[in-house]
Amino acid sequence: MTPSPRIALVTGGLGGIGRAICARLAADGCRVVAADLPPDAARLTAFADDPATRQVTVLALDVGDFDACAAAVADVEARHGRLDILVNAAGITRDATLRKMSRAQWDDVLRIDLDGVFNLCRHAVEGMTARGFGRIVNISSVNGQTGQFGQTNYAAAKAGMHGFTMALARETARKGVTVNSISPGYIDTPMVRAMPDAIREGIAATIPVGRTGAPDDIARAVAFLAADEAGYITGANLPINGGLFMSF
Repeated sequence: MTPSPRIALVTGGLGGIGRAICARLAADGCRVVAADLPPDAARLTAFADDPATRQVTVLALDVGDFDACAAAVADVEARHGRLDILVNAAGITRDATLRKMSRAQWDDVLRIDLDGVFNLCRHAVEGMTARGFGRIVNISSVNGQTGQFGQTNYAAAKAGMHGFTMALARETARKGVTVNSISPGYIDTPMVRAMPDAIREGIAATIPVGRTGAPDDIARAVAFLAADEAGYITGANLPINGGLFMSF
């Protein structure tokens, strides 16, 4: 008997990294739901017309809205019978030095980048533990490990994600649910391409492998951690940064 496909929900699913994750999980046989803010028509058409994401369902969602996240998880479970894989890839930046940062810039980043992880995990984890299987992958950042000038809000949110990941991993380990994080370095996405060329080239020169990463580099790691066979890996952080930051 052929096993039924795993059901995956990817937040930030229409973004550069999120889209690559959706495509990879779909290629691996998962039924994938991409949750993101309501996209414009052109962006949605491009997503639907891409053979790699044509079979991916799009769900409009503000991850900072606790009740909307509850409804999204309930919708996926009602439509597909369960939710097996949750990838928290939604994230924003509102960069400014702390002495110039507004309360809104702080709140916006924490609401999406950290509260969003809580909002989705809070509603997904009960069903996963009840069924005895789940894979949660939280997309953090190298800047959550090292800090970055002008990113006290972003670095705090991404570092907080690591602590959240380890704590939830302990809570769910005996229930068949793994919780891990991935810390990308500088990845070739619209967010990174928006940097001035000189700054982007300067960053690339400091990366030991000599280049920025590709979204597929992150997607491959998500697929690895989301696999059924990855049940002995939990509470871990996987750095994918080209050697920009090394630790053990």
